[in-house]
Amino acid sequence: MTESNDLIYGSHPVEEALGNPRRRFLSLTASKNAADRLAEVIAAAGLTPAIVHPRELDRKLGPDAVHQGLLLEAKPLAQPRLDEIVRQGVIVVLDQVTDPHNVGAILRSCAAFAVTALVTTARHSPEASGVLFKSASGAFEHVPYVRVTNLSRALDEMKSYGFHIVGLDSEAASSISGLTAKPPLAVVLGAEGKGLRQLTRSHCDELVRLDLTGPIRSLNVSNAAAIALYALRR
Repeated sequence: MTESNDLIYGSHPVEEALGNPRRRFLSLTASKNAADRLAEVIAAAGLTPAIVHPRELDRKLGPDAVHQGLLLEAKPLAQPRLDEIVRQGVIVVLDQVTDPHNVGAILRSCAAFAVTALVTTARHSPEASGVLFKSASGAFEHVPYVRVTNLSRALDEMKSYGFHIVGLDSEAASSISGLTAKPPLAVVLGAEGKGLRQLTRSHCDELVRLDLTGPIRSLNVSNAAAIALYALRR
């Protein structure tokens, strides 16, 4: 195994990766039960797994990795540049969200709501990793993951493609339910605690909040992303 390759573990992430024709596989290590469970998918991918005891995967990945008896090594996916994404639908933009669990969960919501792409910063964002793949539960295979050097310039570039930039801010005067702009839309979410940076806010066309009626007026960023996407679909 090398750090330059994608190390994907867990049933859903591995199964989705094996079904992705854009993936180039290097090796598959599996327990006998896991290999039997995914026998058809593994055969269709043209792989012969190395059968090991689950403890061997514990040793390779660490005791906290929920690998479910599967470890796939593959070449990283080629991801598009910002100017190559489809200029329609909804894009989710992350402003320095660094937790791979959160980003993975957001990717999963993006896949569920057919989001066009997930855009994040090249710095202050998680690398593609086993934790991110596992948290995304296979969604990494379906949602283009675009990393940009300068987020403010990227937002301006998206505007030039016809996207209306909507920043999610718990203190915004307007509710997302009152949003009248039509796709293509880019929804920008900030890091938990800090929220959107001021420079990012200034490059949004408008700021909106979620309608939260309880005593807690903010949410984990991955939960906020899911609710915002649902609100936009309505």
